[in-house]
Amino acid sequence: MDQKQLATDLDKAFGDLVAEFRDGLYSGVRRLVPQSVDAEDICAEAFLRAYRALADMALADIRRLDLGPWMWTIALNLSRNAARRRARKPWVRLDPAWSAAAAEGGPESLVLDRSHVETLLEELPHGQRAAVVLRYIVGLSYPEIATATGRPEGSIKADVHRGLERLRRSEAS
Repeated sequence: MDQKQLATDLDKAFGDLVAEFRDGLYSGVRRLVPQSVDAEDICAEAFLRAYRALADMALADIRRLDLGPWMWTIALNLSRNAARRRARKPWVRLDPAWSAAAAEGGPESLVLDRSHVETLLEELPHGQRAAVVLRYIVGLSYPEIATATGRPEGSIKADVHRGLERLRRSEAS
């Protein structure tokens, strides 16, 4: 992403920013929220907020901005807000075994296997889930995750370690 172009012509360069971050952002957010429609809404809102913030930002600040962690800061805050809203409105996840696709196998069973991983991730506390997703699914470095979350790098490493341990224990049981 050419930040100089972003700073000089936001409208023209913003499409490049979206193209660069949309897949990774969606993939990571999708593992932080229980439904794909929520992830789509959060990503759309993250890009909208990013555009508005960039429009008000000084050119020199845009050039110095570390776009990856900055975009993740926005997305994580929106994901956290969505989790708070969900906590106030209880919902029930149906057991995948109730699906006819589970009995048949085929492509649907691959989706159900993926949903097993998503279910395990949902059981992690938000901080651990975000750290694991950003590290192993999105591929951010520990310093980038620390920047995106606003937390010390050591805390991020601890969250990743604890989250992976919980996932291992959940998978074993």
